[in-house]
Amino acid sequence: MDLQTIWFILVTVLFTGFFFLEGFDFGVGILHPFMSRDDRERRTVINTIGPFWDGNEVWLITAGGAMFAAFPEWYATLFSGFYIALLLMLVALILRGVAFEFRSKHDNPAWRAFWDWSIFTGSAIPALLWGVAFANFIRGVPIDQSMNYAGGFFNLLNPYALVCGLASLSIFTLHGAVFLTLKTTGSLQERAMSLAKKVWAPATLLSLAFMIYTFIETDLYQRLGVNPGIIPVFSVLALLSVIVLLQKNASGWAFAMTGISIAFSTVTIFMGLFPRVLVSSLDPDWSLTIYNSSSSDYTLGIMTIVAAVFVPVVLVYQGWSYWVFRQRVSTDSELEY
Repeated sequence: MDLQTIWFILVTVLFTGFFFLEGFDFGVGILHPFMSRDDRERRTVINTIGPFWDGNEVWLITAGGAMFAAFPEWYATLFSGFYIALLLMLVALILRGVAFEFRSKHDNPAWRAFWDWSIFTGSAIPALLWGVAFANFIRGVPIDQSMNYAGGFFNLLNPYALVCGLASLSIFTLHGAVFLTLKTTGSLQERAMSLAKKVWAPATLLSLAFMIYTFIETDLYQRLGVNPGIIPVFSVLALLSVIVLLQKNASGWAFAMTGISIAFSTVTIFMGLFPRVLVSSLDPDWSLTIYNSSSSDYTLGIMTIVAAVFVPVVLVYQGWSYWVFRQRVSTDSELEY
């Protein structure tokens, strides 16, 4: 296995971890205004992700850093072509982070309402745009022979990408609802369970629509082959099992299944891309691959040593933080946000 493949796998792992962890963060933020009946309940909902949300975003920063260092041409083409979409996503994430910190700084109801809806907006926009971005990765965007993006912003908002965006938005919302059933108590837990059951149907239908549309619109499944094609089937089966598990109040298993569905969907996309990282809709030969967009072997070798040392440390630390804050949060708990 060459260094380019190793770093492609690492980027895949980083994005998979990001979507699994930040996915329920986005879902909680999206449901936040609809879950709560008063300010104390809203603070309780936010506190379910309070110790985790900023740590979860580190996965995105690390994935972006890995792309920049290992595949600079991919990074350059992506950020120039997707500039407006990524800027919009960044502004949303900043607004969301500021809202978490600012909403409790003043007791004025209008002040808190503004930041509550900022949390919703800052969660919903990235949840939608990540789906749009990855759909364009596999469908293809106009990239010329010089690896430059030759389209505009509205090229990215094609019907296929929007279906994928709605699918990612809905499945992250479901992931967040199931997470809330694990982290809340009493009436909040009952409402979270009810919302999870309601969100499951549109999330499942949109995910199936995206899979069918992918088969029609792209070469993803043809490139996967027979045996790797089992992975997207497992993703669908995991999602279908969620409603059964929710009916049996097996929230832990339901959360595991939404996480598996997200993880397998992400892995499917990267496997279908390999060895490409960004498909050219103008000419398949102009697509960016892990070879024509990578850094030198020397750079990749140094980075591999650094990653081998520090990635396990980060994983252990984040696992420890989840263990420390594993208890449920109730309206009687000491609240921060």
